[in-house]
Amino acid sequence: MHNTTAMLIELGAIILALGLLGRLAGRVGFSPIPLYLLAGLAFGHGGILPLNASEEFTATGAEIGVILLLLLLGLEYSASELVTNLKTQYPSGAVDFVLNAVPGAIAALILGWGPVAAVALAGVTWISSSGVIAKVLGDLRRLGNRETPVVLGVLVIEDLAMALYLPILTALLAGVSLAGGTLTLLISLGTVGAVLYLALRHGRLISRAVSSDNAEMLLLVVLGLTLLVAGIAQELQVSAAVGAFLVGIALSGEVAEGASNLLTPLRDLFAAVFFVFFGLSTDPADIPPVLLPALLLAVVTACTKVATGWYAARRAGIQGAGRWRAGGTLVARGEFSIVIAGLAVGAEPRIGPLATAYVLILVIVGPLTARYTEPLARRLTRRPSATAPTEVPADTEPSESAPAGV
Repeated sequence: MHNTTAMLIELGAIILALGLLGRLAGRVGFSPIPLYLLAGLAFGHGGILPLNASEEFTATGAEIGVILLLLLLGLEYSASELVTNLKTQYPSGAVDFVLNAVPGAIAALILGWGPVAAVALAGVTWISSSGVIAKVLGDLRRLGNRETPVVLGVLVIEDLAMALYLPILTALLAGVSLAGGTLTLLISLGTVGAVLYLALRHGRLISRAVSSDNAEMLLLVVLGLTLLVAGIAQELQVSAAVGAFLVGIALSGEVAEGASNLLTPLRDLFAAVFFVFFGLSTDPADIPPVLLPALLLAVVTACTKVATGWYAARRAGIQGAGRWRAGGTLVARGEFSIVIAGLAVGAEPRIGPLATAYVLILVIVGPLTARYTEPLARRLTRRPSATAPTEVPADTEPSESAPAGV
């Protein structure tokens, strides 16, 4: 009884603190993710006041948070949208991978962490934060900009790539043989292909089977199905997160919209718990030794993300101002970098502190680069007045920067 009481007190304190931190972040206009991570660092192992009674429950909540993050992400896309984006954006996706995953892999090898850690750190530096970027686009009123579909296209490619990357990483972390790893990858490819096929051909039937006019029944069916599929995927070493993502893709139309509305509050709660749990499992004393590598890696990959967005926008025929805005918008890292690091800390504990510092830096810098990359690039590339007597500021170009309806 005493343990239960202590757990309830700790959980209540954690959730209340998350709410207050979220309100604070909203008032100052940036993502609450760094505050959640800092809160976890303050009250985790080596922190001010370790929270031991609620640790097991928080760990389970963190797992559910990852599953819900990927489920809601999958609900945002239909199978046809994913296939279309894959056909049109794959060159940009390839450039994104080379420019942003390779620095992470090289950094891990330089630090002497080995090839498995190199694959994990490559994922940490590769994937942009869809949640942070979506919020930034809304805050800056850029949802109607010409470059915004390009940004979203790059994010979709990254999300789809995770369905292949996570099973490979899971197999490597589990230490399976080459044959076992190949089998896991084949299972993953087969699963992804089968789900996309079913969603394209029979998506309406799947959605109809899950659909319900009763919100409670819809919530229970979708959540239960997601957890079941995630558990089966984990058993097959395909990754629970990928299983949840595929469930989201398989649902479409009104069912996807209704499930998204019902599950968004749950996702926000458990995702916040996940970030806190990641901070709880990281000793603050381990961060100073990796702070300089994290800062250098953040600088390099911020520049490579800007280059990625510039290239993707150029392929889409966007003019100079929109190219720089696209690049600056993609800089933020967040939830999925932490998800990948959370999977890898068992094999290489030093990834946790470095990933925490890295995400803390870029989740704060990301909104700033989204806002100021284009004005800074315009100022640096502005021609002397003698050769260019008049120049229309890029922000006044209605075809690129004016929000829809303005």
